[in-house]
Amino acid sequence: MIPGAEEYGIDIAIDDGEVERLLSVMPEDVEAAPELSYCRNVFVPLTTACRYTCTYCTYYDPPGEATLLSPDEIRETCREGAAAGCTEALFTFGDDPDDRYTELYDQLAQLGHESIHEYLREACDIALSEGLLPHANPGDQTREQMATVADLNASMGVMLETTAEVRAHGGPRAKNPGQRLATIRTAGELGVPFTTGILVGIGEGWRDRAESIRAIAAMHERYGHVQEVIVQPVVENERWRGGSPDLATMRRATAMARAGLPEDVSVQVPPNLAPARELVDCGIDDLGGVSPVTDDHINPDYAWPALRELEAVADAAGVPLSERLPVYERYLPDGLRAAGVDPAPPPASDGWLSHRIAAAIEAGDAAGERFRTVLAAD
Repeated sequence: MIPGAEEYGIDIAIDDGEVERLLSVMPEDVEAAPELSYCRNVFVPLTTACRYTCTYCTYYDPPGEATLLSPDEIRETCREGAAAGCTEALFTFGDDPDDRYTELYDQLAQLGHESIHEYLREACDIALSEGLLPHANPGDQTREQMATVADLNASMGVMLETTAEVRAHGGPRAKNPGQRLATIRTAGELGVPFTTGILVGIGEGWRDRAESIRAIAAMHERYGHVQEVIVQPVVENERWRGGSPDLATMRRATAMARAGLPEDVSVQVPPNLAPARELVDCGIDDLGGVSPVTDDHINPDYAWPALRELEAVADAAGVPLSERLPVYERYLPDGLRAAGVDPAPPPASDGWLSHRIAAAIEAGDAAGERFRTVLAAD
């Protein structure tokens, strides 16, 4: 039983036979993808407040030290990203800050907001006005919270990380796998194209990895909304001295993800954290979001690779590299989607994207038709 599954009403079934199959998968058992993709983004850390205190994370700041970007700072960062050719505004913050962050809530009140999700909605609106497509990753969310911002996002995401209880999540404010899966389920119910992933090396075992992959697969098989799964290694930093997974572990975990996920779900590794060149033959087809403008604020010690480095990865594998939008093409409206996979629209909806997002993509953007250029090149 997945920890927290009963509490959050998670009713997915993980087949033991499938888990056993994945435990036997090795890199030679999967095929290399015929091409690689990436997305050009600007990283906007809305706040460094977080209710959790994971031992591997340097992103969060304790109460009294957490910061909140101002609307002017958000606009300036988005404008710089648009000028650099980015298509995505990646909004991150620690999971919904708890009541210890009194100063943060005072700041929100001064900005006219009662919650961080209300402010996120304003931030997404700013990004759209500056010609970027928002992709928000605000951690665990209730249905009400996600619904507050979903219509202003091209896609959203949260890392499942693992279905196991691990010491790295320990303490009085530990992440709950059932709650994480409930957020992924909520995205499916709301029809939000979604990114999730596993974190490798935080104390989970091979069976835990296999079960995590199958849990994600089960959510996608039910709702059709998981566009990509990230296989991310934990990395050394000032708070984590537990080591990083070696190459053999990453190769096997990546192959396991490819073998355990539906074919239409992309497998991604972050090229600033993982040895992408050595993982291409393990089934990855995406190199994630990279920024020519901003740092990886979650892993600031690990710089984004330049575009030429991504091209070198693709060249070494003998496959083409293409740029994509933060929402995968199969979720676009008919007029913008090439022939190919056409997932059924979500329940009670006429499509995967809101009219605001679809219209932005249809129009290109205010700064030079970037969205249409990316689609045409892809």
